[in-house]
Amino acid sequence: MRTQQRGQYRRHGFLIGLAATLLTLTACERAPDQQTKALPALGAVIDQTSVSGISSGAYMAGQFEMAHAKLVVGAAIIAGGPYGCSESVFAGAFSAPGTAWLNLGKAVNGCMLDLLGIWGVANPDDLARKAEKRAERGVIDPIADVINDRVYLFSGTADRTVVPSIVKAAAEFYVKLGVPPANIKLVTDIPAGHAFVTENEGSACERSEKPYVVDCDYDQAGDLLKHIYGDLKPRAASATGETIVFDQGPFKPRDVLDGLAGTGVVYVPRACRENAGCRIHVAFHGCAQNRETVGDAFIASTGYDRWADTNKLIILYPQVATTPLNPQGCWDWWGYTGDGYLTRDAPQIAAVRGMLEALSK
Repeated sequence: MRTQQRGQYRRHGFLIGLAATLLTLTACERAPDQQTKALPALGAVIDQTSVSGISSGAYMAGQFEMAHAKLVVGAAIIAGGPYGCSESVFAGAFSAPGTAWLNLGKAVNGCMLDLLGIWGVANPDDLARKAEKRAERGVIDPIADVINDRVYLFSGTADRTVVPSIVKAAAEFYVKLGVPPANIKLVTDIPAGHAFVTENEGSACERSEKPYVVDCDYDQAGDLLKHIYGDLKPRAASATGETIVFDQGPFKPRDVLDGLAGTGVVYVPRACRENAGCRIHVAFHGCAQNRETVGDAFIASTGYDRWADTNKLIILYPQVATTPLNPQGCWDWWGYTGDGYLTRDAPQIAAVRGMLEALSK
């Protein structure tokens, strides 16, 4: 059975790799919806931003945290591994398409299935040292700005897509960087599949299927937000804020492959419409979990909005495009947008940074 599963994951990795290679040849993005609005200026405080993500979104959450550690106070890594895990030893030796292909094989086999441990893949100490070197070069923020972050990590016991040992390697990565163990919360005792976990929404707890939201009698959104921000007011009984579909076009770098969808979503509590000073939480969807694939299931079912309403939090849901060339709609954690995908100049990271700026005006 395990051999069969590994074969399935390798085939899945090949398909993602093919999509990534094709993505480097052309950009095919959907136009914004006719009812799309501009991202509102809300006077948000962006130096109290937090991030979370599942699967490819987990890796992107970690990448954004490292790139903009001066702004990010905490990160939640759900079914994801350590920052920089997929980077091949041949990084920089080939053009972006070739490097991305090499990275993809390492990503799937080493940073999801943990099959390359004998070759030192997902080595937290090595990855921490590489992160420090990037910080010294100035392509990400100083490591000193990461050390005080609050970090939440989660791995379901039924997850066979990103295995628990990889998530544990991510936790160790933060320790190697110097994040105090007291700032790190690693949850590994819930029988969830490869999915975002809720108290009463989604599929059966152990499932790993679209829309990758499962009911495990556990409020993951609340737990991770409370770990990052400390004591929060109790969540609202129901969401009363405004869900806005906004145009991501203004945030796309010109003449650069970015893989972003035409539109994103932001949830704005009433209090944040009426008064400036709200904080922002960025929630990165996983592969096959964007709006074009599962509609608003991830946005509506995770429960972030109810916590946002009572705690003056704006929830930003940036979106990656689903096209024939990117059928999984994954965030770039292996370099399909270019060699700088781990830095603050990465197109997707730069775009989300621009969204934060727009919300802060």
